[in-house]
Amino acid sequence: MTDTKIRIQQVSKVFQTRGQSVQALQDVSLNIGPNEFITFVGASGCGKSTLLRSIGGLEQHSSGQILVDEHVVDRPGIDRAMVFQHYSLYPWLTVSQNIKFCRQLKVVSDTVRNEGDIELASGRADALINLMGLSAFCDAYPNQLSGGMQQRVAIARALMPKPQILLMDEPFGALDAQTREVMHDLIRHVHRLEKSTILFVTHDVEEAIYLGGLVVLMAP
Repeated sequence: MTDTKIRIQQVSKVFQTRGQSVQALQDVSLNIGPNEFITFVGASGCGKSTLLRSIGGLEQHSSGQILVDEHVVDRPGIDRAMVFQHYSLYPWLTVSQNIKFCRQLKVVSDTVRNEGDIELASGRADALINLMGLSAFCDAYPNQLSGGMQQRVAIARALMPKPQILLMDEPFGALDAQTREVMHDLIRHVHRLEKSTILFVTHDVEEAIYLGGLVVLMAP
């Protein structure tokens, strides 16, 4: 039984832009254990988001390999969920419907229309709505919510399928300072309850130190 959840081995990424090569990552190696909270901090352009997207299977690295539970990552998976800086909610769905959406997709794709599955999903959604402090807004639409509330919905939606790994790409970057402090305590509380491995990208050193059990400093 391994105590390494994510294994990053000599990962490099080169982008081709207008006929020029841009090195985004170079020989990055890191082992991350289960239930760790890791923050990645560094200036813009140092490859933080590229590495996160590669772990999520949204970006193909040029060389090296990334393994989750000793399986090579080559595509997205339900074991990994991602929260972006921009909330990317469906504007035509309510808070409750946005949170349940990924679970409904899985039910349909598996051709499982079991009442028990639907009730289980509904109970999970209700618990997440309560955890995020959104009980009074479950029937509201995204344009009726503040930025902080919209990001809470996005986090709840990412947690809905109980991912083992939560990838967060500067999720609080667009929020005001006071709301960010509230969200910091909320995500630490979520980490304790859900016991998932969290990888959190930021350019804010204080945020990285406050949240991270381990801080990874990246440079251009």
